[in-house]
Amino acid sequence: MRMTPDTGLISRAASLINVTDAGPATPPHTSVLIVDDQPRMRESLGALLGSRGYGVELADSGCAALARLEHAPVPDLILLDMVMPGTSGLEVIAALTARELDTRIVVLSGEPSFEHVKRALTQGAADFLRKPFEAEELFSTLARVERALDLERRARVAEKRLTESERLHRFMIDHAPDMVYLLDPEGCFTFVNDRAVALLGWSREALLGRHYASIVDEQDLESARYVFNERRTGDRASRNVELRLRSRLPTHGVVQGGVVQGEVVVEVTATGIYADGGADTQCDGVFLGTYGLARDVSERKRAQEMVQYQAYHDLLTHLPNRALFHDRLELAVTQARRNKGRLAVMFLDLDRFKVVNDTLGHTVGDRLLKLVAERLRNCLRAGDTLARLGGDEFCFLLPDVSCREDAAGVAQKVLDRLSTPFKVEDHEFFVGASIGISVYPDSGESVEALIQSADIAMYHIKGRGKNGYEFFMPEMNAKFCSLLALERELRNALANDELEPFFQPQVDLDTGVIIGVEALARWHHPQRGLVEPIDFIPLAEETGLIVQVDRCIQRKACEAVAVWQRGSHPALTLSLNVSAAQMEQADFVDSMLAMFEETGVVIDCVMLEITESVIMREMELIVPKLRRLGARGVRIGIDDFGTGYSSLSYLQRFPLDILKIDRSFVQDIRGDGDDSSIVNAIIYMARGLGLGIVAEGVENDLQLRYLQRQGCHQAQGDIFSRPVDRDALERYLADSFIRVGSA
Repeated sequence: MRMTPDTGLISRAASLINVTDAGPATPPHTSVLIVDDQPRMRESLGALLGSRGYGVELADSGCAALARLEHAPVPDLILLDMVMPGTSGLEVIAALTARELDTRIVVLSGEPSFEHVKRALTQGAADFLRKPFEAEELFSTLARVERALDLERRARVAEKRLTESERLHRFMIDHAPDMVYLLDPEGCFTFVNDRAVALLGWSREALLGRHYASIVDEQDLESARYVFNERRTGDRASRNVELRLRSRLPTHGVVQGGVVQGEVVVEVTATGIYADGGADTQCDGVFLGTYGLARDVSERKRAQEMVQYQAYHDLLTHLPNRALFHDRLELAVTQARRNKGRLAVMFLDLDRFKVVNDTLGHTVGDRLLKLVAERLRNCLRAGDTLARLGGDEFCFLLPDVSCREDAAGVAQKVLDRLSTPFKVEDHEFFVGASIGISVYPDSGESVEALIQSADIAMYHIKGRGKNGYEFFMPEMNAKFCSLLALERELRNALANDELEPFFQPQVDLDTGVIIGVEALARWHHPQRGLVEPIDFIPLAEETGLIVQVDRCIQRKACEAVAVWQRGSHPALTLSLNVSAAQMEQADFVDSMLAMFEETGVVIDCVMLEITESVIMREMELIVPKLRRLGARGVRIGIDDFGTGYSSLSYLQRFPLDILKIDRSFVQDIRGDGDDSSIVNAIIYMARGLGLGIVAEGVENDLQLRYLQRQGCHQAQGDIFSRPVDRDALERYLADSFIRVGSA
C-alpha cells in the first residue's frame, strides 16, 4: 500500500490523463472504514458520512480493523483513532503499510500533543483531524484525500497503459520484417531491433555505439553517407535506396556475380529526427539523429540476376547467347567505327555433330557440346567473346584485329584444338568445324550484315568439304540469295501443288517382272523445269518443310498405286521414304494409317523405307511406332543399309522386313570373282536374320549377274529404268515385265 502520494508520478499521470481522456478511476461512491473504540463516535461519524453518500463500515478496535482488511474489497478510506486499547492506531498504520493496500488513512487524534500525528504521517497516513472537528472540516479533508487517491489511481492506470504500449511497440519493432535502426548525429547506432541482429549476425551489444560505415560494403560507402545517415525529412528524405551490407552470416550468393558470401543487399528508407519534431529546413530544429528501415532484398536480387543471366546466357554451356552476342557486337562495331578500326566475326558450325545426336541421343550430344565449348573458350584472346547461338552453332567476336591473318590465326587454333578426339562415357568422337569469317568493314558495316556474311562463308566451306575456314567474299552472296529464293519457291510449290512422285521399278531378278515401285519426289518448277531431289530435299530438311514434302509425295503415290492395284497388279508393292522429322511427329502412325485408308492402297503392299540414322534416333520413341505399323501389315525396310553407324545387334530389336543394299556398295562390284565385296556380307547377314534383300543402283550386266549369283532376287537401278512419271510407269506395267536397259 502506498501511504504517501508520489507527487512526481501524479504530475506525470495528470498530463497523460489529459491526453488519453482516461475518465474516473474510482467507483461511483467512496467506501470508508471507521475505526474507533468509542461507540458514540463511531455511530455519529457513520451516520454523518452515510448522509453524504459514503459507504460506511465500522470497527471497534485496531484488531477488528485488521481482520476486516483481510477480505476484499479494501475500503478507499480509513478514519483511524490513534488511541485505542489493544492494538493502537500506529500499529494499524504499520501493518497496513507493510501490506501495501490501496487505501488511504486519515488519523483522528484527541491528544493535545502533535507527536502522535507526526509519527502517523511519517509512517504513511494521508492526513489528520484533531478532535473535536467540524463536519465541513471532515468533509473537506476527506475530499482532499479522495482527490489525491483518485489522481494516484489514474496515474497507475496511465503508467500501466504506457508500459503495455511500450511492450507492444517493442514487440512490433523487434518482430518487424525489416531492420529498424536509430543513429546519433555522429552516425553511431543507438538502437537496433531483433531483425538487424538476425540479418547482420552481430549481437545488439556489438552494434550499439558502432558507426554505420563498419557494416556497409566499401563500394557503397559514398552512397551510404547520404542515405544511411539521412538528415533530410519529408519528401526529400531517401526512399528504397539499394546498398550492400556486410554480414557475419553466410549467404547463398547470386550465380555469376551480385550478392556474395557475407553480403546482404538492402533497400534503405531513412529520415532525420529533430528536437522539435519539425523538418530539417527549420532553423531552430536541433538534429538528434536518423531513423531508418533497411529491407532485405537479397532473394529478390538473386532472382533478378538469375533471370537476367538466363536471358543472356546459354544454360547448357554458360556462354553468352545470341542476344548478348548481338549487344557486344553492336558495341564493338560502334567503337571500331569511331576509332576507324577493324573487327572480325567467326561463325562456327560443328561437322558430324548431327550423327552423334541421331545415334547416341541428345544426352551424349549435350555432354559433347559442353566439352567443345570448354575447348573453344580456351582459344579466346583477351577481350574476345564466344557465344552459342543454338544447336551446334557458335560465334566468335574478335575486336581490334589489325588484319585478316589475326582472325585466320584464331580460326586455325580452333581447328587444331578440336582435332583431338573427345571422350564421352565410353565413346570417342572426332568433331571438326566449318568456320566462316567476316571482317568489319569489308564484309559489312552492321551487326546483321557481319553475322550473315560469316554465316554465308561458313556454308561455303561446308559445301567444299567441311573442317576448315573461309573468309566471306562478295560473290558468295549470289549463292546464298539463290538458296533464299529456292526456299521461297519451294513454299510456293507446296501451295501450288507443283510436287509429284516419280516411280522407279523394283524387279524380280528371276522373272524380270515388276513387283514394286519406289516413290521419289520431283518438282515441276514453272521456270526451271524438272528439279531433282538433290537440289531441294536438303533445303527442305534444313527449313523443316520436309514433312510437308513427304506427305504430299506419299499421298499422291498411294493414290496412283491404289489405281494399279485395283487393276491388273493387285500385289504391286509401294516403297515410301520417311524422313526423321516426319517420324518424330506425334500423329505419325495415325496419319499414315488414315492416308492408307483414304487412298485405298493395299496396306500389306506398303513398305516404309527409313535410313539407319533415323531408326537409331530416339530409339525408345521410334520402335513402338514401327511396331504399331507392322502390326497393321505395313512392311519396314532400312534404306542405304551399311552407310550408317548403328550396331548390327540392334537389328533384331526392330520390326524389319527388308534391307536395301546401298548403291555405293553395288558400284564397288568390279568383276564376277569379286568375293570380297561387302555386298556378300550384307546378303548373308540378311538371310540369317530372315530379311528380304533389295539392291539399289544396279547399272550394268556385271553387277546384275553378280547379285543373281549371290542370291539377291530383287533390284532396282538404271539398268532397268530411271525414275519415271506415272504415265511412263503405266506403259511398263502394261507389259508386266521390264527388259534390261529399257530406260
